[in-house]
Amino acid sequence: VYRGGLVVYATELKATLAGVPDDLLSERGPVDPDVAAALAEGGRQRCGADWGLATTGVAGPEPQDGKPVGLVYVAVAGPNGGEVRQLDLGSGRDHVRAGAVVEALRLLSERLAAAAS
Repeated sequence: VYRGGLVVYATELKATLAGVPDDLLSERGPVDPDVAAALAEGGRQRCGADWGLATTGVAGPEPQDGKPVGLVYVAVAGPNGGEVRQLDLGSGRDHVRAGAVVEALRLLSERLAAAAS
């Protein structure tokens, strides 16, 4: 069921390992809805999977590139396209990280259920 995954914390790895376009990263930075979508699709393609899931955001403790702590984008890519959601999770690094995981899995679950019906 689970084929693999990519951990691409560093911005340049988002491009080299996950295939996020360099110009997108340089124009908007790593915390962006289109970057999240590209991460999900890149992971899906590179792992040869039916579905890809991605998160990108600011867990803190400080804002990053003008983006506030708690801003997270979760994305899913599947055989029939993808979806991105913006989350505003407040502060607290552990809270932001846990909330991002829960919401990413919720998004995937919803998309899987919709694809099955």
